[in-house]
Amino acid sequence: MPAMSDLPYKGDTVIGNDVWIGYDAFIMPGVRIGDGAIVSARSVVTSNVPAYMIMVIMGGNSAKPLKERFASDVAARLQALAWWDWPIESITRHLAHIVSGDVKRLSECAKKG
Repeated sequence: MPAMSDLPYKGDTVIGNDVWIGYDAFIMPGVRIGDGAIVSARSVVTSNVPAYMIMVIMGGNSAKPLKERFASDVAARLQALAWWDWPIESITRHLAHIVSGDVKRLSECAKKG
């Protein structure tokens, strides 16, 4: 068995906030998965995943982008809101709006605190 120092270093694997990773997915070393992305079950992720992208297996081993979860302007608004960084009390108070997918309402919640 090779020593750790004999293996190539691919960098840190970074998983963003609000990411869903399906059962038995395999994420290669050094891959970055953006906020809000979805990785389907049994996917093999070999390259970076943009924020709010849905990745699926479409014949073969490497997961491929299926579609964006939101339009790019909505995804940018969600990242700017960064509800995952809110105090736990605010998350709890506004949980219904967080899970609703209503970005306008979520923006209003962010202003209220």
